[in-house]
Amino acid sequence: MNSVLFGILAAYGTYVVATVSPGPANLAIMTTAMRSGRRAGLLLASGVVLGSLTWGVLAAAGMSALLATYADVTTYVRFLGGVFLLWLAFKAFRSTLKPVTTDQNVGQRLTRGSGWRFFATGLGIHLTNPKAVLAWMAIISIGVTPESSAWVSFIIVGGCWVMGILIFEGYALLFSTRRMVDAYGRGRLWIEAGAGGAFGFAGIGLIVSSR
Repeated sequence: MNSVLFGILAAYGTYVVATVSPGPANLAIMTTAMRSGRRAGLLLASGVVLGSLTWGVLAAAGMSALLATYADVTTYVRFLGGVFLLWLAFKAFRSTLKPVTTDQNVGQRLTRGSGWRFFATGLGIHLTNPKAVLAWMAIISIGVTPESSAWVSFIIVGGCWVMGILIFEGYALLFSTRRMVDAYGRGRLWIEAGAGGAFGFAGIGLIVSSR
């Protein structure tokens, strides 16, 4: 196996590990799919995928190295990401006070406007996550060797994009099944409170690190 192919495969493996690991994006997809149905979960996951692809393309183009050079930019990204996660925490805690239907068809009744809000939420989670920038920098640096051509970084991004669709949309499909929706109905308070705590902890961490 030549070094170029090995680097690409190593980059793919790194992306999979980073993507399936617990984080704000996966947590948001899981809770949305259980709370609001399959279509809502898929739309939010699509936003996450687009956000990931955006950072990946920028990283392949060398923009991530520029962001790493100018610390002020990443500081602002951390702060905005922290505020966004605190907003998600607020929404999660607020949902513990509301009655929630576990009708599996609720996701099919979303209006066009509410669907775009789910998509925008997923997109915002990833675009305001500075860890996504660092992760893509690592993925590109692992996959691109001295022998690599300029197109290799974009081959890496394309492959990761496909895997991101499978993983993120897969979470939405899995957690919108009847069994998971019923489990959400039984443990809604604990699930939402746990999600709110996780979002809040991550948000405060980002804000503190931006100071």
